[in-house]
Amino acid sequence: MVIEALRKEGVKTVFGYPGGAIMNVYDEIYKQNYFEHILTRHEQAAVHAADGYARAKGDVGVAFVTSGPGFTNAVTGLATAYMDSVPMVVISGQVPITMIGTDAFQEIDAVGISRSCVKHNYLVKDVSELPRILKEAFYIARTGRPGPVHIDIPKDVTAQMGEFVYPKSIKLKTYKPNYKGNPRQIKKAIELMKEAKRPVFYLGGGIMSSSAVKPIRELVDLSGIPTVETLMARGALPHDHPLLFGMLGMHGSYAANMAMSEADLMIAVGARFDDRVTGKLSEFAKHARIIHIDIDPSSIGKLVDVDVPIVGDIRNVIKEILPKIENNIDKNNYSSWVELLKRYDELYPLTFEDSNEVIKPQWVIKRVGELLGDKAIVTTDVGQHQMWASQFYPFSIPRQFVTSGGLGTMGFGFPAAMGVKRARPDKISINFSGDGSIMMNIQELMTAVESKIPVINIILNNNYLGMVRQWQTFFYDKRYASTDLSMQPDFVKLAESFGGVGFRCETKEEFEKAFKEAVECNRVVLMDVVVDRLENVLPMVPAGGTLYNMMLDFKE
Repeated sequence: MVIEALRKEGVKTVFGYPGGAIMNVYDEIYKQNYFEHILTRHEQAAVHAADGYARAKGDVGVAFVTSGPGFTNAVTGLATAYMDSVPMVVISGQVPITMIGTDAFQEIDAVGISRSCVKHNYLVKDVSELPRILKEAFYIARTGRPGPVHIDIPKDVTAQMGEFVYPKSIKLKTYKPNYKGNPRQIKKAIELMKEAKRPVFYLGGGIMSSSAVKPIRELVDLSGIPTVETLMARGALPHDHPLLFGMLGMHGSYAANMAMSEADLMIAVGARFDDRVTGKLSEFAKHARIIHIDIDPSSIGKLVDVDVPIVGDIRNVIKEILPKIENNIDKNNYSSWVELLKRYDELYPLTFEDSNEVIKPQWVIKRVGELLGDKAIVTTDVGQHQMWASQFYPFSIPRQFVTSGGLGTMGFGFPAAMGVKRARPDKISINFSGDGSIMMNIQELMTAVESKIPVINIILNNNYLGMVRQWQTFFYDKRYASTDLSMQPDFVKLAESFGGVGFRCETKEEFEKAFKEAVECNRVVLMDVVVDRLENVLPMVPAGGTLYNMMLDFKE
């Protein structure tokens, strides 16, 4: 039933790790051999790989894990996907129904544990329920605000026989996402846009979830309204679009943060007003009236008061707005506002002090962007390298940047990059990592070698937990508690011991040569790039600070 449901849902690749409670399902995977199963070397990595697959493909990712520690290892992957609204179905094995609650071997309350970090979950108690549950799981994962769905199947249920009747459609009384925007609210939004002198579009990750990039670009071009993006929305507009003023928030550009601070109208599209974006809430866009477009009604008004809420699928709502913009808005109305923001950008651009003595991490990311551009899909782990990637890689296409935003999961990048490569074999899969993050799922070198998944891991190696070290420098008087990573493996030998390729780069010339070889070899690669140890991510808004009070420089 499980394998047949996946076949009907069009699943081609799954990631997983077997164990006692899920052996009956794995036996069918072996016998039917319908889809590709990729054996990861850790359950967390299996779920992250399914996550990367889902984000790059724009469809549901699937992972299998066993009970007990198999499932608890998977929880970080579920929470990562839940925070970033990623559609996934994770199927776990469970001890037999008769043993639930007895502290049986490898028993854990998987449904109880996952309840707070999934969109929905199921404990299957009867095989007759399984086809409906599988259909519902895929439906719930990919509709409305997407998210991970967990199905826990006891081992005795997987041993039962039953008739497989797969529902053609699903109707749930308590789950009916609203896809069309309210016409009256849309009319109010247009009126506010007509009245505004300093409007700004605030684009969030919901644009990617809704596949709304094309209509969003039309809307920006038609309206002439300046635009800022969150971390999750990078690539919504081309990096060189004249109305894009970069990423906003804690490490956003000066122009983007000032746009939000001085705007008289904010149009939030698929964004959730995350604390890393807003800083001090009472000061966030305090001069602006707010239009908020989102498919999730619980996100609207949760953190800020909204003047015009519009609940609906972003792609549909924007398509409804477009003809009204054309007839009501003159893009020249905002030209002086756009010029002011351009001036801000000229005064304080995103930049760094380059060097020929030591490799600057920003240079590495910028150089990869120059060499590959849209040929690559970029994943990252979490830390300084993640912020530098968001600042300096020239993202121009949707689903080009795959990163853990809400949960901030170190160890996400490499397994996610494997999922990306399986979802988009036409693209080069690049993972920017730190020397801290890469060690958290380093065992996936074996998965990549065995399954022939060519991922290029670029380790920006500063011998520190870089972002924590930066905070210790700024706010803890340089008390570097447990952040020095001077004791490290030989990454070249490590890669080679798994059957991959390793490079160590200490100069720009060595990087250029090694990167060319990495792209051409079509194998899994670790590039150990030695970078400036004390480089900081700037600008920076201190936690709880205001967007208009950025640290633009830091002097020792």
